[in-house]
Amino acid sequence: MAMSATDKGAVRALWRKLGSNVDVYATEALERLFVSFPTTKTYFPHLDLSPSSAQVKAQGKKVADALTLAADHLDDLPGALSALSDLHAHKLRVDPINFKLLNHCLLVTFARHYPGDFSPALHGSLDKFLSHVTSALASKCR
Repeated sequence: MAMSATDKGAVRALWRKLGSNVDVYATEALERLFVSFPTTKTYFPHLDLSPSSAQVKAQGKKVADALTLAADHLDDLPGALSALSDLHAHKLRVDPINFKLLNHCLLVTFARHYPGDFSPALHGSLDKFLSHVTSALASKCR
Protein backbone atom coordinates (compact mmCIF):
# COMPACT_ATOMS: atom_id res chain seq x y z
CA MET A 1 0.00 0.00 0.00
CA ALA A 2 2.36 2.67 -1.29
CA MET A 3 1.59 6.31 -0.80
CA SER A 4 0.84 8.04 -4.07
CA ALA A 5 1.75 11.63 -4.85
CA THR A 6 -1.89 12.48 -4.13
CA ASP A 7 -1.69 10.79 -0.71
CA LYS A 8 1.51 12.66 0.13
CA GLY A 9 -0.03 15.94 -0.99
CA ALA A 10 -3.10 15.34 1.17
CA VAL A 11 -0.95 14.59 4.24
CA ARG A 12 1.20 17.67 3.69
CA ALA A 13 -1.87 19.85 3.17
CA LEU A 14 -3.50 18.57 6.36
CA TRP A 15 -0.28 19.11 8.32
CA ARG A 16 -0.14 22.72 7.11
CA LYS A 17 -3.74 23.15 8.20
CA LEU A 18 -3.11 21.59 11.62
CA GLY A 19 -0.27 24.04 12.19
CA SER A 20 0.55 24.59 15.83
CA ASN A 21 -2.48 22.55 16.91
CA VAL A 22 -0.76 19.22 16.19
CA ASP A 23 0.26 19.06 19.87
CA VAL A 24 -3.33 19.60 20.99
CA TYR A 25 -4.68 16.89 18.69
CA ALA A 26 -1.95 14.40 19.58
CA THR A 27 -2.67 14.98 23.27
CA GLU A 28 -6.38 14.45 22.67
CA ALA A 29 -5.62 11.26 20.75
CA LEU A 30 -3.48 9.99 23.64
CA GLU A 31 -6.25 10.75 26.12
CA ARG A 32 -8.67 8.90 23.84
CA LEU A 33 -6.18 6.00 23.63
CA PHE A 34 -5.86 5.68 27.41
CA VAL A 35 -9.65 5.69 27.89
CA SER A 36 -10.49 3.39 24.97
CA PHE A 37 -7.57 1.01 25.38
CA PRO A 38 -6.57 1.12 29.06
CA THR A 39 -3.88 -1.55 28.66
CA THR A 40 -1.79 1.06 26.82
CA LYS A 41 -1.32 2.84 30.16
CA THR A 42 1.14 0.14 31.22
CA TYR A 43 3.87 1.87 29.18
CA PHE A 44 3.47 5.03 31.27
CA PRO A 45 3.43 3.93 34.93
CA HIS A 46 5.49 6.96 35.94
CA LEU A 47 3.15 9.55 34.40
CA ASP A 48 0.00 11.25 35.63
CA LEU A 49 -2.38 10.06 32.91
CA SER A 50 -5.38 12.08 34.01
CA PRO A 51 -6.94 14.17 31.24
CA SER A 52 -5.16 17.47 30.60
CA SER A 53 -2.25 16.64 32.89
CA ALA A 54 1.03 18.34 32.07
CA GLN A 55 2.65 14.94 31.56
CA VAL A 56 0.06 13.80 29.01
CA LYS A 57 0.48 17.12 27.21
CA ALA A 58 4.25 16.62 27.17
CA GLN A 59 3.82 13.12 25.74
CA GLY A 60 1.34 14.52 23.20
CA LYS A 61 4.01 17.00 22.10
CA LYS A 62 6.46 14.12 21.57
CA VAL A 63 3.88 12.28 19.43
CA ALA A 64 3.13 15.48 17.50
CA ASP A 65 6.83 16.13 16.89
CA ALA A 66 7.34 12.56 15.62
CA LEU A 67 4.36 12.80 13.28
CA THR A 68 5.49 16.19 12.00
CA LEU A 69 8.96 14.75 11.37
CA ALA A 70 7.31 11.91 9.46
CA ALA A 71 5.10 14.30 7.46
CA ASP A 72 8.23 16.26 6.53
CA HIS A 73 10.05 13.10 5.37
CA LEU A 74 7.41 11.12 3.50
CA ASP A 75 9.97 9.77 1.06
CA ASP A 76 12.22 8.33 3.80
CA LEU A 77 10.15 7.41 6.84
CA PRO A 78 12.46 4.56 7.96
CA GLY A 79 15.45 6.89 7.93
CA ALA A 80 13.64 9.77 9.58
CA LEU A 81 12.16 7.58 12.31
CA SER A 82 15.14 5.28 12.85
CA ALA A 83 16.09 6.71 16.26
CA LEU A 84 12.48 6.51 17.45
CA SER A 85 12.26 2.95 16.18
CA ASP A 86 15.35 2.04 18.21
CA LEU A 87 13.93 3.71 21.29
CA HIS A 88 10.53 2.02 21.08
CA ALA A 89 11.93 -1.40 20.18
CA HIS A 90 14.96 -1.72 22.42
CA LYS A 91 14.47 0.59 25.39
CA LEU A 92 10.71 1.00 25.76
CA ARG A 93 9.83 -2.41 24.28
CA VAL A 94 6.49 -1.22 22.93
CA ASP A 95 4.25 -3.83 21.37
CA PRO A 96 3.64 -2.56 17.80
CA ILE A 97 -0.12 -3.14 18.13
CA ASN A 98 -0.17 -0.04 20.31
CA PHE A 99 0.90 2.11 17.37
CA LYS A 100 -2.13 0.87 15.45
CA LEU A 101 -4.40 1.71 18.38
CA LEU A 102 -2.95 5.22 18.53
CA ASN A 103 -3.41 5.56 14.76
CA HIS A 104 -7.10 4.82 15.18
CA CYS A 105 -7.38 7.46 17.91
CA LEU A 106 -5.54 9.99 15.76
CA LEU A 107 -7.92 9.39 12.84
CA VAL A 108 -10.94 9.82 15.12
CA THR A 109 -9.48 13.02 16.56
CA PHE A 110 -8.70 14.54 13.16
CA ALA A 111 -12.15 13.60 11.86
CA ARG A 112 -13.74 15.19 14.92
CA HIS A 113 -11.90 18.50 14.45
CA TYR A 114 -12.05 18.64 10.64
CA PRO A 115 -15.34 16.98 9.67
CA GLY A 116 -15.73 19.03 6.49
CA ASP A 117 -12.25 18.11 5.30
CA PHE A 118 -12.26 14.50 6.37
CA SER A 119 -13.37 12.94 3.11
CA PRO A 120 -12.98 9.23 2.36
CA ALA A 121 -9.96 10.14 0.21
CA LEU A 122 -8.27 12.06 3.04
CA HIS A 123 -9.11 9.26 5.44
CA GLY A 124 -7.42 6.79 3.10
CA SER A 125 -4.34 8.97 2.68
CA LEU A 126 -3.98 9.48 6.43
CA ASP A 127 -4.51 5.80 7.08
CA LYS A 128 -1.71 4.97 4.63
CA PHE A 129 0.54 7.59 6.20
CA LEU A 130 -0.05 6.32 9.73
CA SER A 131 0.42 2.72 8.58
CA HIS A 132 3.78 3.64 7.08
CA VAL A 133 4.77 5.45 10.28
CA THR A 134 3.81 2.33 12.25
CA SER A 135 5.85 0.13 9.93
CA ALA A 136 8.87 2.40 10.33
CA LEU A 137 8.54 2.50 14.12
CA ALA A 138 7.98 -1.25 14.41
CA SER A 139 10.77 -2.19 12.00
CA LYS A 140 13.27 -2.90 14.78
CA CYS A 141 10.90 -4.75 17.11
CA ARG A 142 11.74 -8.38 17.70
